[in-house]
Parts: sequence; structure tokens; C-alpha cells
Amino acid sequence: MNKYFISKTNNIRESIKKIDNNGEGFIFIINDDDIVIGLVTDGDFRRAILNEVSLDENCMSIANKDFKYVESNYTEREIINIFLQWKIDHLPVLENGCLKGILFRKDFNLSGKVILEKKLSDVSVVIMAGGKGTRMKPFTNILPKPLIPVGDKSMLEVIMDEYNLHFQSKFHISVNYKANLIKAYLEDFVDMYDISYVSEQIPLGTGGALKYLEGKIESPFFVSNCDILIKANYTEIYNDHLSKNNDITIVASLIHYKVPYGVCEIENGGELKGMIEKPEYDFLVNAGMYILNPDVLKLIPEDEFYNITDLIDSVKSSGGKVGVFPVSENSYSDSGQWEEYRNMLNTFTN
Repeated sequence: MNKYFISKTNNIRESIKKIDNNGEGFIFIINDDDIVIGLVTDGDFRRAILNEVSLDENCMSIANKDFKYVESNYTEREIINIFLQWKIDHLPVLENGCLKGILFRKDFNLSGKVILEKKLSDVSVVIMAGGKGTRMKPFTNILPKPLIPVGDKSMLEVIMDEYNLHFQSKFHISVNYKANLIKAYLEDFVDMYDISYVSEQIPLGTGGALKYLEGKIESPFFVSNCDILIKANYTEIYNDHLSKNNDITIVASLIHYKVPYGVCEIENGGELKGMIEKPEYDFLVNAGMYILNPDVLKLIPEDEFYNITDLIDSVKSSGGKVGVFPVSENSYSDSGQWEEYRNMLNTFTN
């Protein structure tokens, strides 16, 4: 059970790492007597990021101290009633306050006994697949970046499969470089994916091709680079966009970076102010996934090279609202550079 709990002395950053490592989206906090005193979820982490809480703060500062649990002498009826009443996916089993086990919603037959969250349908997803993939040369001299293999599938298939886990998607694929190869490859999958193409006659950047979809998409839609994969709850991301009335939502990954040297702080033209030994920093980086309201497409110029960051600037300049949805570092994979591609291969083949 060690992977499911962490000491009350740990900070938020350490609790996030433990959540990433166990892969279940939560961690229990214990005191010196091994008594469970709190629960931290990936949702608590996101709220902390958005509220600019320092990740160096103690994990108890964001913990839920009033979490649901059952004693070790529980009955199945008791468990089912809790899962029916509360929107939780995991339930700790405690004995004298100590963690003895964890029960998961997925392991109980609740069919016909619970109102399941309504799944989204007909959500459009635009995949920007027209780039040359220059960072992956010489591989991309032969294959376009979207067809780079990841395990037994192409990167493009991996991305589309992930969206289809959450809802029935209509894919709009923007193509330019080696477009015929991409179309020919996907002809074998016409029964699996609902696909249409946006053909760029000239390279239009990460946002210019979206102009061709103006008037063709009527509800908020996803936009994804063709070399990234986010392992997260896409329905939650989509609903967050709607509930906050965003015009654009940027999905951002937390990246932790540790400088392996002592860092000098200077002043007065070279006088040492202080030295920080191997400092650690946390950044939210643009992960290459977005949700856009269709009316923002009117801000994109026609047939001009235009990046999606230009569109974000235009939306903010015109008084629109741009939100950020944070995901953890382990939720984000990038195949756009050789080192990141090797990391992604390890994820899918191990």
C-alpha cells in the first residue's frame, strides 16, 4: 500500500509525484502513527496551480480532511450505497484509522443502479498535421510526423484513439506536407474514425488553417498538435471550458526543473548578492492542446501564416477570456523531438 500514501511532512510537489507514480489520481496523507489524516487528488493539485499556491507548501494545505471512507468490517451494500450517493472513484478501508485497503468503483457492478455521467458526443477535434517535422529529421524526410510509429500504431491513431475513449469525435485533420501519404494511410481506417481534411495549399502555421473551418463547426472544439498526447479526462477539460465561459482554454503541463548547479544572484554590476544551491523551479508549459469557441475563428486572417499563439493574443486584445487547465507532468507526452519520442516509446512499449 506504500504507493498510496505519503507523510504529512511532504510538500505539494512531492505529493504530485507520488500521485503520478501510482497512476490512480490520488494519494492519502498519514501522520507519524500511520493514521490517514487527509486525501489529495489531481483535482486538488490543479486548483492549487490555478490559485498560485507554492508547490513547496505542505501537502496538508490542499488536502481534503473530510474524505469518505469505510471501516474494515464494511458490507457490500454499504459500499454500493456510498458509490451511488457520492461521485467518487476510490474508497479507503480503514482500521483504527490506518489504511488497510482501497476499494475502486470500477470493481463493483453498479449497472442500473447509478446515473452515469452523460458522455459528450459529436465533439469536433482539429489535429494540426501539416507541419514538416523538422526537429525529427531525417525520419520526417520519408514519413510525415503524424505517421511516426508509436508502438503498433501511428502517432495520429494514438491521438484519435485517446479522444474516442471519452466521446464520439469528428476529426478535422489539417494537412500540407506529404498530405497524400497521410490520406492514403488513413483510408484503411474509414470505419474507425470520422475524418475530414483541411488542405493547406501553403503552410499556414498552427492556427491559419483553422480559418477554413469557420461556419462549419457550431460548438466548442478541441485543437491538438499532431505530436503530443495528453492522458487526462477530456470530458472534464471540456466541461471546465464551458463552466468558466472561456473563449479559449489552453491545456498546460506542469514541468519541474532542477538546476544542477549553484545559481549566483548579482547586483551593482557584478557584486554577489547571494547563491542558491541547486534551485528547483516549476513551470506551466503550453502542451499543444486547446479548446476553442467557434466564434474566435473570425479573428483569423485568410490564407496567411498565423500561429495559434497569435489567435490567443487577438482574443485577449479583443476582451475575450483565455483560461488554463493544468495537467501533471506525467500526463503529457511529446514525440516532436528525438529524446521525447524515445520517452514516449518507453511509455507505450513497457
